[in-house]
Amino acid sequence: PGWLLSPAGRPYLDSIFHKNQRRAFGLLEHPVLAPALAVPTVTYKLFVSGKSGVGKTALVATLAGCPVPPVHHETLGIEATSVYWPAKIRASGRPVIFQLHFWD
Repeated sequence: PGWLLSPAGRPYLDSIFHKNQRRAFGLLEHPVLAPALAVPTVTYKLFVSGKSGVGKTALVATLAGCPVPPVHHETLGIEATSVYWPAKIRASGRPVIFQLHFWD
């Protein structure tokens, strides 16, 4: 569980943070790692659905490291947000980077 804060996991965590803030990546951007630390990226598309005003947009904003909107407003259409998160797979012991596409 503490792999991200260990010396082996710290470069992966640093690739998604800038000045202790989660970096916002565009649709064509991704975390940059040294060639020796290159790992596979596993992509998931997550569709967030539910009743109006229950906190779907606030949940996605929190997971993306963005500020939560202080006032409720309905999301028009679909908002797509990409979140990257490094992890170490227990079975193989190899690190991967998860790319989560949230569709809200």
